[in-house]
Amino acid sequence: MLVIGIAGGSGSGKTTVVKAITERLSNERVVVIPQDSYYKDSSDLTDEEKRAHNFDHPDAIDWDLLCSQLNQLKQGQSVEQPVYSYISCSRSKTETVKVNPADVIIVEGILIFTCKELREQMDIKLFVDADDDDRLMRVMSRDISERGKDVRWVIERYSRTVKPMYLQFIEPSKRYADIIIPQGGHNKVAIDIITNTIEKSLRDKLGK
Repeated sequence: MLVIGIAGGSGSGKTTVVKAITERLSNERVVVIPQDSYYKDSSDLTDEEKRAHNFDHPDAIDWDLLCSQLNQLKQGQSVEQPVYSYISCSRSKTETVKVNPADVIIVEGILIFTCKELREQMDIKLFVDADDDDRLMRVMSRDISERGKDVRWVIERYSRTVKPMYLQFIEPSKRYADIIIPQGGHNKVAIDIITNTIEKSLRDKLGK
C-alpha cells in the first residue's frame, strides 16, 4: 500500500492533479481521502459566526479522526468517512461514506502537511503550487458555483482568512514536500514524472 499526500493552497489545482494521477493509475486500486471531509462540526454557531469561520486554520480539522482512519486503512480495515457540508458548516450525524483499503491512498487537502502525525503516514508528499491570482479566480468560481456564496463573501473571506492562512501555514508546509508541482494540474510533464515514480514505488512496495 502506498500513501500519497497532495497539498497546496485553495484553488491551486490539487483536484486536477488528483484526477490526473487516478486516471493514470486506472489499473491499480485507488481511493482519495479529502481533508475537507474532516472539518469539525460547527452547526452550533450562529449565522454570523459561520460567516466568520476560519476553514483555513489547522484547528478547524479533526486530525485525530483523519489520522486514525488513515491508519485503519493501512491496516487493511474499512472506515466510515464523515460527510461535511460547507453550506451548513456541519458534519452529518446520520450519513457516512464507506471507504475500503486500496493499493494507493491519496490524502488531499490544503493543510495536510501541517500535521506531523499525518505526514509520517505518507510515503510520497506532493505540493501543488500556483500563482495567487490564479488561485483567487478558482476559489471564486468554486465557492460561487458549488457552495452557494456570493462574490462579496468570497473576496472578504479570501482577504480575511484564505490569504493570511496560506502565508502562515500552507506555504511554509511546502518544505515537507518531496516534489513541488508548479502550474498545478496543467503541468503535464510533472504529472507524468510523478505518476511514473508512483508506479515504480508501488511495484517496489508490492513486490511486482
